[in-house]
Amino acid sequence: MGSSILPDLGTEILIPVCAVIGIVFSLVQWVLVSKVKLSPGRDSASPGNNGAGAKNGYGDYLIEEEEGLNDHNVVLKCAEIQTAISEGATSFLFTEYQYVGIFMVAFAILIFVFLGSVEGFSTKSQPCTYDQSKTCKPALATAIFSTISFVLGAVTSVVSGFLGMKIATYANARTTLEARKGVGKAFITAFRSGAVMGFLLAANGLLVLYIAINLFKLYYGDDWGGLFEAITGYGLGGSSMALFGRVGGGIYTKAADVGADLVGKVERNIPEDDPRNPAVIADNVGDNVGDIAGMGSDLFGSYAESSCAALVVASISSFGINHELTPMLYPLIISSVGIIVCLITTLFATDFFEIKAVKEIEPSLKRQLIISTVLMTIGIAIVSWIALPSSFTIFNFGEQKDVKNWQLFLCVAVGLWAGLIIGFVTEYYTSNAYSPVQDVADSCRTGAATNVIFGLALGYKSCIIPIFAIAVSIFVSFSFAAMYGIAVAALGMLSTIATGLAIDAYGPISDNAGGIAEMAGMSHRIRERTDALDAAGNTTAAIGKGFAIGSAALVSLALFGAFVSRAAISTVDVLTPKVFIGLLVGAMLPYWFSAMTMKSVGSAALKMVEEVRRQFNTIPGLMEGTAKPDYATCVKISTDASIKEMIPPGALVMLTPLIVGIFFGVETLSGVLAGSLVSGVQIAISASNTGGAWDNAKKYIEAGASEHARTLGPKGSDPHKAAVIGDTIGDPLKDTSGPSLNILIKLMAVESLVFAPFFATHGGLLFKIFQ
Repeated sequence: MGSSILPDLGTEILIPVCAVIGIVFSLVQWVLVSKVKLSPGRDSASPGNNGAGAKNGYGDYLIEEEEGLNDHNVVLKCAEIQTAISEGATSFLFTEYQYVGIFMVAFAILIFVFLGSVEGFSTKSQPCTYDQSKTCKPALATAIFSTISFVLGAVTSVVSGFLGMKIATYANARTTLEARKGVGKAFITAFRSGAVMGFLLAANGLLVLYIAINLFKLYYGDDWGGLFEAITGYGLGGSSMALFGRVGGGIYTKAADVGADLVGKVERNIPEDDPRNPAVIADNVGDNVGDIAGMGSDLFGSYAESSCAALVVASISSFGINHELTPMLYPLIISSVGIIVCLITTLFATDFFEIKAVKEIEPSLKRQLIISTVLMTIGIAIVSWIALPSSFTIFNFGEQKDVKNWQLFLCVAVGLWAGLIIGFVTEYYTSNAYSPVQDVADSCRTGAATNVIFGLALGYKSCIIPIFAIAVSIFVSFSFAAMYGIAVAALGMLSTIATGLAIDAYGPISDNAGGIAEMAGMSHRIRERTDALDAAGNTTAAIGKGFAIGSAALVSLALFGAFVSRAAISTVDVLTPKVFIGLLVGAMLPYWFSAMTMKSVGSAALKMVEEVRRQFNTIPGLMEGTAKPDYATCVKISTDASIKEMIPPGALVMLTPLIVGIFFGVETLSGVLAGSLVSGVQIAISASNTGGAWDNAKKYIEAGASEHARTLGPKGSDPHKAAVIGDTIGDPLKDTSGPSLNILIKLMAVESLVFAPFFATHGGLLFKIFQ
């Protein structure tokens, strides 16, 4: 078998050092963003002082606009708007976390009671799950440590989302102000802000997991199987918080967006983000709580679950049996190297190349994906060579499969490159630079109905290549290294998570920057720059969702394999009635869940539309701009609706595995997991891409950058109104239902894995009664 080149001490130093480097780098980026001042300073007060000679233009604090607008007033207005957005987002998240905190405590108690009852809360050692000849720690220990790791994962997920939201709201007005100096300055500010979130999340997730493993090891000692079974709670905690963050944030943002668009743009024919629109602050708040906090928690959940799935399988393979620490922590080493690779990649966007024109924005963001993938491939090759023995065995449904280190490298690499393919296919179908979105825009000539038809067709078609990419990566990775191969393929896809999140967070920051420019009354030129940043951000947000969905499919399958092994199921036979009924019900769940989330957005948007109409009709001088709208009421409507409406979909996802496992048993539950995975991935991809295409079709018409686009415009024309309606329909698809579905399939799988011992021992009550 041989041993790894990298000594155990080297591993124990490498992982925390890389995590700390990631945290330090994110703080450096934050400091650079903070150099853009939001309050008039002594230097800027004197007319004509543009800070000549200061590096990177940070000294030329604010340049007088060509239109002669007073700098001082514009800065104060931007600061005021940013404060309102930040306070709204913070208030919503604190309200949401109060409800989520109650759930977290209740579910932690449930985990302890269910897992502790497997052996009747016994404190005696018991035969190991996978090797009955050995004794392992008592079930009560698994219950206690699974509960602790669940709380750790939940808290890390909440903190990740909250920190991301804070940096996004901190950076949006700064991006607006930098847009006055040029599109390049604004791009760097938005991208650096996104990088703060990306690196903080990736590094925090890795560091907390590493510390938890080392602390748990003090109790478990040589019982690595028990240790890593307990660690699975970390993934469950991460994803359960992400579910509420995604669903609650998604309902919030889309209620405000739909309300603002339908009344403001379609009925009143005023621009997007016009300060006269009462829902405009709620709309901007929503971008941060849905696309930033929700996405952060979501990708953290994917990372935690793929790591946990790989560690569980490794602990019962030769790595765990022979107590080889470095190969055992191979998944964490991949993530560590990923942080360093993403750090180097980020410098290409912020330091090595300078953006001078609008057309360079999207290529720069795409270059980030390509550079990080190429560098990461080299990194994985080095890690696989030094951290793995030349040959080893991997647990494969009761047997040990012989695997070579180069085969494991290919498993990770195939996941990494499948992610890139999914990203670029998503970009092709959602960017208005290509024919699919231009065709959707062209269909607006004949009204909203044809726009909807073309958009739906585009979404369905966009599933084809991503599904083949996922299928190939599953086949290759399973052939080489069984379920462990699939788990590390998912980790490969997520290994560049810091870059992916930086690109993803960049979008909402740019969107907010554009909104602030409009509300602060800045010139048309500034708005054009922020719109260009936002259009590129729309595409990158769609790419981020593509990554999240693709990785969710691989993570869910890896967790499914770990569940089947842990529940001691020898085969999953779809021809048996127990499994087949589970398969049918599981395939239906994503539809049920989507119906609930979309109806929630519709209900919340209905209240928002009524309130916006009421204000336009009853506040004298609102349309003329002489009176201020009541923003606070709209913020409250979104907050109340999203908190109330996020509970039923969350309950559906969290309770389904418990009900099926307890009453129908592990075979039916395995069918439910397989069915939800297969249908959930398809719906998620089509919903996200359809919504993204409709959004960019609208922006294509509004921008009027080509002769074809100008024939469909300008704003307010019939084709533009049809495009706005399509965009409004697509909003809940791309920002609520689609992104939440990947959490549904992951969360049900990881929850089943955590509760597997209980279901295997006490589950299937109905079938036991009727036997």
